[in-house]
Amino acid sequence: MHVAVDARLTGYTAAGIARYTWELADALASMAPEHRFTWLGSRHKALPFSVAPDQRRLRRATLLTPPHHRWEQLTLPLELLRTRPNLLHSPDFIPPFRRWCPAVITIHDLGFLLFPETLTDESRRYYGQVGRAVRSAERIIAVSHSTACDLAERLGVTSRVRVIHNGIGAEFRPRTAAEVAAARRQYGLDKPYILFLGTLEPRKNVVTLLRAFRAVRARHDVQLALAGRRGWLYQPIFDEIERLGLGRDVRIIDNARADRFPALYSGASAFAYPSLYEGFGLPPLEAMACGTPTAVADTSSLPEVVGDAALLHPPTDHLALAEALLRLLEDETLRADLRRRGLARATRFTWQEAARQTLDVYKEALGG
Repeated sequence: MHVAVDARLTGYTAAGIARYTWELADALASMAPEHRFTWLGSRHKALPFSVAPDQRRLRRATLLTPPHHRWEQLTLPLELLRTRPNLLHSPDFIPPFRRWCPAVITIHDLGFLLFPETLTDESRRYYGQVGRAVRSAERIIAVSHSTACDLAERLGVTSRVRVIHNGIGAEFRPRTAAEVAAARRQYGLDKPYILFLGTLEPRKNVVTLLRAFRAVRARHDVQLALAGRRGWLYQPIFDEIERLGLGRDVRIIDNARADRFPALYSGASAFAYPSLYEGFGLPPLEAMACGTPTAVADTSSLPEVVGDAALLHPPTDHLALAEALLRLLEDETLRADLRRRGLARATRFTWQEAARQTLDVYKEALGG
């Protein structure tokens, strides 16, 4: 096979789909040297995942068309003529609709259909093509059974969908006391802390976490660390911090480096992820891989990802979340059990296994 992987988005962000693209392409090229893989990159190369993982195993072709460009359905097929793959993988939902080779697409979630108010006009134009994309693709990878169900219910697609869970990087493992201490000093965490890691936006449901934290703080002298960039409509989070009088004990870490994430996870007394909707939800899995007791919302893909290795709570019930966090802080037997279960469950999600299953999907798409 000669597979081209559309990796243009990696030139613009190092998170989410960009990270998925990089990790999967690296694992594919490592495990299947008998096949040819081409990394379709962007002219932007300033970010950690913007360069092909290993030029010895993964050829690179630079495309001029930016990702999500309004004319990409016209220009991208022409640019692909330079590489002439016999299969195209579009990890960012939308393939070229006019093409001369089969396509596999990855659907990470359908949040843009469930929460349309979160879209800009440009995002609405791009993701509004998803119905045509799933009709066009020879095979569709859904990153969870939850997302596959959303595809069936929202877009009526079932027969060409294959569920392949994301992996987690090898860097997510329990870190040393020295690494944890360095991260705590860097981010001003001078008390035991509960950690949230994710974008500060309405869908992540941080306001519910703040209300739960106020109840927890009444019994424990702890901090809440909110690590992640500010997304859309983040101001209500800061308003709630002020309204609840939590300013001294909430640390906003919006400049956290990705290489510090494992130490932040490892140092936390508990990890909380009350998100209202996730296509997969990597942060709880990363936290468990670092040995951190975890509580997540009982919604969308999150129960599928954490299994019996984390506590679940109704997503908008702050008292239930507070109760779960108090159990994680106070019950040493439970903490030890969840640590053991979390470490074991995390080993089931690897990029090597995701790549092995993805290769099978490529062969299906080619009719082999």
